[in-house]
Amino acid sequence: MTIDNYKFAGKKAIVRVDFNVPLDDNGKITDDTRIRGALPTLKKILADGGSLIIMSHMGKPKGKVNAKYSLSQIVDAVSEKLGVTVKFAPDCAKAAEAAAALKDGEVLLLENLRFYPEEEGKPVGIDKEDPAYNEAKNAMKASQKEFAKTLASYADCYVNDAFGTAHRKHASTAVIADYFDADNKMLGYLMEKEVQAVDNVLGNIKRPFTAIMGGSKVSTKIGIIENLMDKVDNLILCGGMTYTFAKAQGGTVGKSICEEDKLDLALDIIAKAKAKGVNLVLGIDCVAADDFSNDANTQIVPANNIPEGWEGLDAGPETRKLFAEAIKDAKTILWNGPAGVFEFDNFTGGSKAIADAIAEATANGAFSLIGGGDSVACINKFGMADKVSYISTGGGALLEAIEGKVLPGIAAIKG
Repeated sequence: MTIDNYKFAGKKAIVRVDFNVPLDDNGKITDDTRIRGALPTLKKILADGGSLIIMSHMGKPKGKVNAKYSLSQIVDAVSEKLGVTVKFAPDCAKAAEAAAALKDGEVLLLENLRFYPEEEGKPVGIDKEDPAYNEAKNAMKASQKEFAKTLASYADCYVNDAFGTAHRKHASTAVIADYFDADNKMLGYLMEKEVQAVDNVLGNIKRPFTAIMGGSKVSTKIGIIENLMDKVDNLILCGGMTYTFAKAQGGTVGKSICEEDKLDLALDIIAKAKAKGVNLVLGIDCVAADDFSNDANTQIVPANNIPEGWEGLDAGPETRKLFAEAIKDAKTILWNGPAGVFEFDNFTGGSKAIADAIAEATANGAFSLIGGGDSVACINKFGMADKVSYISTGGGALLEAIEGKVLPGIAAIKG
């Protein structure tokens, strides 16, 4: 079933969204991107004459009630965006009465799902090494099904529009789908767009295909790097992992971030790229600093010859040229992870060079997908969100999809 051909009139729809938005110390939203992302789905249901039960998590309360993560803080913002007064259920597992009372066109927001350990389905307060852990895990799985069944009982149909949690087999993202037949469960618009964007990058590749993987550690990106090796023409590896590669090849990296136990892995990646004919682009120079701060003294040095007491915090000018060269003629582009410590204004140059090259390639007809929190923050910081094809809302979910893994939140609906 698709959201476009479902008849919502007179129906109650329970919709899983990702309203895990950042709040300041006064509980005010500092970035409402995720709320805006869900609006097309929510407004479609209301416009059709249905009523809405919205559910989400916020933060990591670890199965306990915590006022800091209460969704009551966002009720006014959601009401304003939807143009409807949103009612609030202070306990997501005891909202049957409030849900039953909903009239067509009305909206109910449930309290944070993760106030219940059953949402994530992990035993609380017991160590994995404990002999009783497996028994506790099985008991929790049974409780998770009951929790999902309770949530499902509030509505006639289920819509999953939370791509950011699609890689989790939680009660509200996957298990709940078991309690609706195929004609009464569907993906929301945001989810459909995300699935399509991943498919454009991996299933409908226009060449050359350039992937840019940044971040501090090779170890966290190894699955993605290995999956991309069979698909890309150019693979740019940047950010902190630059220095693990430099050291693996016999360089000196000062006090730069470096995974000493992953030097063999770095050499293995270089060898694989060569064997597969992939153009692997690594940093050749960097902006080194004598302190991890925006005001540090800096110098441009070779990425494999950083002086003692200095650390690489951004890609250097020659490296930026190499990156731009591998990006500007590409027809498919994937960017995950910055080229430097972009949070410091004096170390944004490498990431900005990547963003500029992506914008140029996109203007020339490339499909560009930006995903992962830091890359998205980069693009937004540079005010270039409208210069790329698609910005993904899901960090972990996007990376697992690129890695070729099946996402439970999607499988639960599509089979």
